[in-house]
Amino acid sequence: MLGGVAALCTAAIVGYSLAGPEHPAPGTGAGEDLTRPGSRQAALDGPLYRSGALDPVDCALPRIREHDEDSMRAFLDRLTDCLDDAWRRQFAKAAVPDFTAPQRVFWSDSGSSPCGSYPAPGAAAFYCPANDTLYVGLDDVVETAGGEPVSHYGVYARLIAHEYGHHVQEDAGILEYGHRLMTSAAAPAASEEVSRRIELQAQCFAGEFLSAERDSLPMTSEQYEAVLADARARGDQDGPADRHDHGSGAHYAGWVARGYTQHVLSSCNTWTAAPSDVS
Repeated sequence: MLGGVAALCTAAIVGYSLAGPEHPAPGTGAGEDLTRPGSRQAALDGPLYRSGALDPVDCALPRIREHDEDSMRAFLDRLTDCLDDAWRRQFAKAAVPDFTAPQRVFWSDSGSSPCGSYPAPGAAAFYCPANDTLYVGLDDVVETAGGEPVSHYGVYARLIAHEYGHHVQEDAGILEYGHRLMTSAAAPAASEEVSRRIELQAQCFAGEFLSAERDSLPMTSEQYEAVLADARARGDQDGPADRHDHGSGAHYAGWVARGYTQHVLSSCNTWTAAPSDVS
């Protein structure tokens, strides 16, 4: 899925279970495990939730051109720079130490990471906590967007902001806590609920970023509706019973909207939300 659906993305984000490659992932220099320790306190009541709204970082983005990898790469590079700046400032506001920007691999050819090989069916992008790297397919993000025109840049910005949200969870001590809950769950349904809390929080973080940048990255009503329609279309309510690990379309879009309209990071605490709000 765009923004972390499919088996590869689930494993890469929360499973940590795919075998590492024979060689280091491109752009990483090493295959060492860089996952951060997690804690229940960080997930349920961490200082990031009390840090208010993201500050705007004046994220003016270059235009994406149809069938042009160079323009997509420039768009993704600038957007990721903005995410680095925004979240570095937010961690400083929250007095959470040791924030580090993730590495990035924007692929046009196949390759491998400690979280698995790419491309994989349905997986246009993923975050790999084992080497703290964002992976995005330059063509794949367009191909998996269901014919969405590249002029709807908000769809692609949401994707990257979502994957970056998993890095935020990693550095905040949330992601590894979620992983431990998943692996210790007594039943698949319980593990899937934890996965949904992780994924829907990343959606909310994406909405927060889009809201913070609504002046420099104009989110017209057309752009905003395209983002929400894209998210709704990616819900897993109609999938196999054992694959409800990302959330229904209503919730997958709803948590983006929640972050976008409520602004403050406390609104993104999926860990204390009722099960019915993360189904």
